[in-house]
Parts: sequence; C-alpha cells; structure tokens
Amino acid sequence: MTAAPATPRPVPGKDSRPAAAPRARRRLPFSPWHLALAPLALLFALPLLWVLLSSVMSDAQINRFPPALWPSHIDLGGYRYVLGNAMFPRWFANSLIVSVATVVSNLVFGTLGGYAFARMRFAGSRLLLVTMLATMAIPFQLTMIPTFLVMKRLGLIDTLGALIVPSLVTPFAVFLLRQFFLSLPRELEEAAWIDGCSRLRVLWSVVLPLSRPALSTVAVLTFLTTWNDLTWPLIAINHDTHYTLQLGLTTFQGLHHTKWSAVMAGNVVTVLPVLLAFLAAQKSFIQSITSSGLKG
Repeated sequence: MTAAPATPRPVPGKDSRPAAAPRARRRLPFSPWHLALAPLALLFALPLLWVLLSSVMSDAQINRFPPALWPSHIDLGGYRYVLGNAMFPRWFANSLIVSVATVVSNLVFGTLGGYAFARMRFAGSRLLLVTMLATMAIPFQLTMIPTFLVMKRLGLIDTLGALIVPSLVTPFAVFLLRQFFLSLPRELEEAAWIDGCSRLRVLWSVVLPLSRPALSTVAVLTFLTTWNDLTWPLIAINHDTHYTLQLGLTTFQGLHHTKWSAVMAGNVVTVLPVLLAFLAAQKSFIQSITSSGLKG
C-alpha cells in the first residue's frame, strides 16, 4: 500500500492570509470609519463654533455684510451685558430647579414603573404598556391646551410647579428602564429573594447598581429636554421672575433692535451645562441603548 500524501504544512516565516488583515489594520492608529465620521462631526460642530465666535464679537461685527468669519478683536460686551443683567442669575436658577426636579422624579417614578412592567404580571399590564407608549406619538400641540387647563385648575400657572408637574414622569423613561431591566438575568433577583429580601430591597440593592448606564441615559436626556424647552414655559409663565433661561433669552430680542452679541453670549452660557452633562454620561449611552433596545 502506498502512503497517503502528507498535508503540506505552512512554512515558518511566511505570512499567511489571516495574519495579513490585522497587519493592515495596524497601519492606521484609528478605525477607518473615523475618516468619514470626523468630517461629519466637524460639520455638526460648525453651528456651535459660529455661536462661540459670534459671542466675542461686537454688534457691528456681527451685523456687517458680508459677515465676518473671524473676530478682528475680542469683545466681551455680550458677556458683560448678559451676566450684568439682574434677572439672569434668577433665570439660571429657575432652569436648574426645574431640570433637576424633573430628572429626579423621572428616575424615581421611571424606575418603579419600568421595574413593574418588566418583572410583575398583573391584569391589563400589556394593554397599559401599549397605551402608555401610544401617548409618545401624540404631538405636544394637541395636549398643551388640556395641560394648561389642568395646571390652571391646580393653581400652578405662572409658577415653577407648572413646569415640573407635567414632566414628573415620561413614557420614554419608563420604557427605556423597562427594556434595560428585561436584559438583566432573573437569577440575581431570585438569589436575593431566597435570602429574604423584599421586592423593593431587591430593586434597590441588586437591580439599581447594575442599571447605572440606563439611569444616566434617562437623566441626561431628560435634562437636555427640560433645559432646552421653550414652548411650554412660554405658555405657562407670565412674570419674568419665573422665567427659565431659554425664555429669558428671548427678551434680548426686540421688535426693532436685537443685541446679537448678548444673544450669542447667552446661548454659550446656556449650552455649557448641557455640554458638560453630555460629556459626563456619553460612555453610558451606547451600553444602555444596545442592552435595552433589542429585547422586547
């Protein structure tokens, strides 16, 4: 009998095809996707850069035609006008109070509601969840008049309570936290139940420490929505002492004259808390969305 031909072995020292791909990837210190994403990110950053440059221009430079792309000299008159306004600190504090109260309430009620929909089965739970999610498709223009009438009956019009109460809990917060809770293994909770923990104790000691990405995502998105809201404060607030920051900035624009340097400086000051909140929680966004958006 003749022996079967031996399978040729790879010669040491020769590059094989699978090893060539990692070597090609090592030529770039970053992902090739960055070559397309970096110009796109720069395009989205241009409006913010334009606001920042305009905030250190004078009104004459901003109103010049053709517009100046770069300030000829640094002019901080807009910042002095904004920060020197006696009502500006009050507006900033109002926005901070409303935003923080809304974030805290959404974290508390959204966690309780999301955990109930994720782990508890009761009569009509599915129908209630679908009904709650259906409200997300209703535009605010259809609900602002009923909301205004309810706030008027409660005596909250022209108070900060009128800005906080309608946003105490949102369907988005409940749904996002529910989806995240569904992705957590039940075995961890069952082990705590065997040890004698109540359902609330399990939620506080086991579930919440694992839910920091989802909680931070809900907190930041709720903060962004509340901080940037202009339409509802414009309807519910009448006196300037209760203005939020976005509503107060509209007073810098007059019918016949607008102090654009102050408007731009005010926008920069307004964007800073939002930008800091986003940078603080950006690492949690992808982890939360990928773990909560796929499982139904």
